[in-house]
Amino acid sequence: MSTKSDAPTERRHSVARNPKATHDFHILETWEAGLVLTGTEVKSLRSGKASIKEAYARVAGGQVFLEGMNVTPYAQGNRYNHDPVRSRKLLLHRREINRLIGSVEREGLSLVPLELYFLRGKAKIAIGLGRGKKQHDKRQALKERMIDRETARAIAVGRQR
Repeated sequence: MSTKSDAPTERRHSVARNPKATHDFHILETWEAGLVLTGTEVKSLRSGKASIKEAYARVAGGQVFLEGMNVTPYAQGNRYNHDPVRSRKLLLHRREINRLIGSVEREGLSLVPLELYFLRGKAKIAIGLGRGKKQHDKRQALKERMIDRETARAIAVGRQR
């Protein structure tokens, strides 16, 4: 009799990332949300045809919507295809939505999509609550990254000798 682990291995299949989000914002908190999608959108996402670089999330009427996410129309979708940049509803718990409403309206923070992925067959998006960086913050982050890269390179060269 073989023993099997009851816990399934959670594999995330990443579809799209937003690297500019961490460059332009200080990410304070992150959430995982589901997406309301049509069939052709899911098929297009499974083939990796999406972009969240220009996307942002907004709170309206007690719900959270994702705006500006571009999902390329499915090639075999013919007349059932979707609008590529339509507004998509995010699925979050009521407590999470209330917390987001408070943070966005009172503190002036932004909701930024970080990554779009599939988890156990369901399309999910990681959204972050972020405060915009000033220009000098961006320059400082670039300097720190460059210094880290140079030190790592120097250490690697030292090991080779």
